[in-house]
Amino acid sequence: MSVVESVRWSKDGSAVDIIDQRLLPGRLERRDLCTVDDVCDAIATLAVRGAPAIGVAGAMGLVVSLAPHVSAPRDELLDTVRMLGDRISRVRPTAVNLAWAVGRVQRTAERATGDGAAILAAMRDEATRILEEDRAMCRRIGEYGATLLAEGSRVLTHCNAGALATAGIGTALAPVYVAAERGQRVAVFADETRPLLQGSRLTAWELAQAGVDVTVLADSMAASLMRERRVDVVFVGADRIAANGDVANKIGTYPLALAARHHGVPFYVAAPWSTVDPDTASGDAIRIEHRATDELARGFVADVVPEHVAVYNPAFDVTPAELVTAFVTDRGIIRPPYHFAHERHAESGQG
Repeated sequence: MSVVESVRWSKDGSAVDIIDQRLLPGRLERRDLCTVDDVCDAIATLAVRGAPAIGVAGAMGLVVSLAPHVSAPRDELLDTVRMLGDRISRVRPTAVNLAWAVGRVQRTAERATGDGAAILAAMRDEATRILEEDRAMCRRIGEYGATLLAEGSRVLTHCNAGALATAGIGTALAPVYVAAERGQRVAVFADETRPLLQGSRLTAWELAQAGVDVTVLADSMAASLMRERRVDVVFVGADRIAANGDVANKIGTYPLALAARHHGVPFYVAAPWSTVDPDTASGDAIRIEHRATDELARGFVADVVPEHVAVYNPAFDVTPAELVTAFVTDRGIIRPPYHFAHERHAESGQG
């Protein structure tokens, strides 16, 4: 089984090498990000997407964007680190991983000694650690989550929380990949995920590439599929987890959780510990990104909304903690009651 690699260093290390996910499934094309403009544009336009992946890309992107400034005096270089890092962090506000990963690299620069080259080398090492940690994190989530899948399990998922959304084998799809590696039979139902179709374009594509049985359905069909008893378990990812366990994830996750609760289907959120935000008390405090009108009104086909008609297009919604059966994290399976405090968060070394 071959799983795609969504983000990595370029061969010479001078750029961040990503799969341009805007072109999938029609064309597989890799793209080098060399400047802060490249990095911000790739994150903003969803060429690279998924909370863990944009965190990794942002951290690595900060490093490569500093190359022209390596000869600057220390104070000037650190000012540039802060300026560029803050710019990258603000591109997408809902996912906590982006600011978290970029912040780690910024703090590394402030602690580093020596000239600009030494500072940049320390930052590169830290960004590489974030990349490698993400890969290991995905594997651990997969190992824990696979214990929740029986032979022949039918998994429903929403959006894309697979290899394309991380640097490794994914979060919500990691249990599927681990189970498949072990020879276990598992099938996936992938919501198409309007309006940008991450489920049909990306999740279905990467699962098919890996040889996993996958079926695409419209978002509005998920509850009916559960009513027909054709879903055994739901796995979704997360962009931010509040201290009380409320979950911000791709718009459409909340109604999926409601349907799962009504039909008695376990609803699992698979996410790295870095997605936990103990500074956010509940989902009410999570800032929800709203995307451009054209994403919904135009999309990938001819106009589907009359001109001059208003569009409501939030990129995420919030699923209350009481609808989450358990969190599958890189530190294990966490069940209710949920309380993600600073003390627990710090144990991971990722705070």
